[in-house]
Amino acid sequence: MNSQPSAAATDDPVDVLIIGAGASGAAMAWSLADTRMKIVCLEQGAMPNPLNYPAAGRDWEARRQSDFSTSPNQRQRPSDYPIAETNSPIKVVNFNGVGGGTVLYAAHFPRFHPSDFRVKSLDGVADDWPIDYNTLAPHYAENDHMMGISGLAGDPAYPSDNAERMPPLPLGKSGETLAKGFNKLNWHWWPSDVAIATQPHDGRDKCINLGACASGCVQGAKASTDITYWPHAIRAGVELRTRCRVREITVDDSGMATGVIYYDGHGAEHELRAHVVVLACNGVGTPRILLNSKSAAHPDGLANSSGLVGKNLMFHPYASIMGVFDEELDGYKGPTKIFRSQEFYETDASRDFVRGYTFEIFRGQAPVAAALTGLQRGRIPWGAGHHQAFRELFKHTAGMVAACEDLPEEHNQVTLHPDLKDSDGIPAPKIDYTMSDNSLKMMDHAIAKGTEVLQAAGAKEIYSEAPISNGGWHLLGTARMGTEPKTSVVNEWGRSHDVKNLFIVDGSIFVTSAGVNPTRTIQALALYVAEQMKQRLANLFD
Repeated sequence: MNSQPSAAATDDPVDVLIIGAGASGAAMAWSLADTRMKIVCLEQGAMPNPLNYPAAGRDWEARRQSDFSTSPNQRQRPSDYPIAETNSPIKVVNFNGVGGGTVLYAAHFPRFHPSDFRVKSLDGVADDWPIDYNTLAPHYAENDHMMGISGLAGDPAYPSDNAERMPPLPLGKSGETLAKGFNKLNWHWWPSDVAIATQPHDGRDKCINLGACASGCVQGAKASTDITYWPHAIRAGVELRTRCRVREITVDDSGMATGVIYYDGHGAEHELRAHVVVLACNGVGTPRILLNSKSAAHPDGLANSSGLVGKNLMFHPYASIMGVFDEELDGYKGPTKIFRSQEFYETDASRDFVRGYTFEIFRGQAPVAAALTGLQRGRIPWGAGHHQAFRELFKHTAGMVAACEDLPEEHNQVTLHPDLKDSDGIPAPKIDYTMSDNSLKMMDHAIAKGTEVLQAAGAKEIYSEAPISNGGWHLLGTARMGTEPKTSVVNEWGRSHDVKNLFIVDGSIFVTSAGVNPTRTIQALALYVAEQMKQRLANLFD
């Protein structure tokens, strides 16, 4: 990107413009392709090249601290934008490129529970969604087919579903060891649904246990949307333009969106007109564009008559609980997440908090991560005994993280920074976030229960961290869905209350966060919104 753009150019108009080529934008593009409309997607990053992923070389752990860091502030690629986040204990995680966050996620792939759509009715907190689990069920199934899911049907924590599943990931030594701990306590656990192929699927090969899932899958077994949805969408006629950073959405005198102003990879300014604009930029990127799209008719930003654009940011505070075992386990070999426990998922009146969390069980740490943990904990000394202490730690750890449900609070928000800008001069997002007492109590409970499991499994030492500071993987709630324009940004099918040809399909439309990873639900929502659009094409602008 370049901060000195050339004279503006006007591109040929399109029917549908999608901003963002990640989890939701890819699903939306593929679904709309069968309408034969002219569809263009603008993505500020590039198309990933798996040959350049860290796992293709021996320095893969080091590169997770540089060009493949999960933090844009640390990564600082030309496609990244800075994020002012000193006012948050949890830092934003994202990836700017085709595939978005699915390039770097661990592919743990749960669905929401039916109760997650009825939090207000059931527990008296937050708000109910204007849709329910059954509304999304067919779109969950459609997405499962496109992404390729491995797992085991029959989890008693969920209603029966019609998901296509490949065989589950093997538990391995780490999984078997921790499962014994859950069994001793008679607590729920189940092999995770993961977006990782355990057998060939849709031209992708099966997982070969490289273990570097969170820095891009060289094998192509992990379902990132650059290799799942996008090949199909492009073959169906969707145009994907990379290295195109959107500055603002334009509107006409009647209040309808007319397109966008964007910068190409050389810093040249373009105007692209469109009949329909779809935002798919995550819970930070989407409010950033809306708030920057100011005009006389929209002085507080676009689609913001409610004043809620950027408000109600939800992260999922994560707690980490890790045990050290005498026996050798798997280390980092294989996908990170192997099974889940939702023993403490639903509200329990005997606890001092509402809602709950999911335990996501992980195998262990890679060599450098294990060494750093040992040094930071005083477990590995310098000098005599250094190597022996490392051997006692590496391949001897396993544990879990607890994904804690984050309740919406208006003071947790994304705004525009008054001074900080990206390389094209666009204001950077500013994060203001504090954890509620409910979240703090939930994390304390998770650490206590995780410690019980690890002790039951035979751990001799236990380490914990809460919250995980670099754990803002899930960016939700900043353009919430609802039926009332005064209390929401989009309606029950993703259309802006204020701008009738503007849609939002990413995690910002979430009403509540649930206690699970959101990607599967984000994509099901995108497919649902696409279906609603197709059903209403004739009267879309009424």
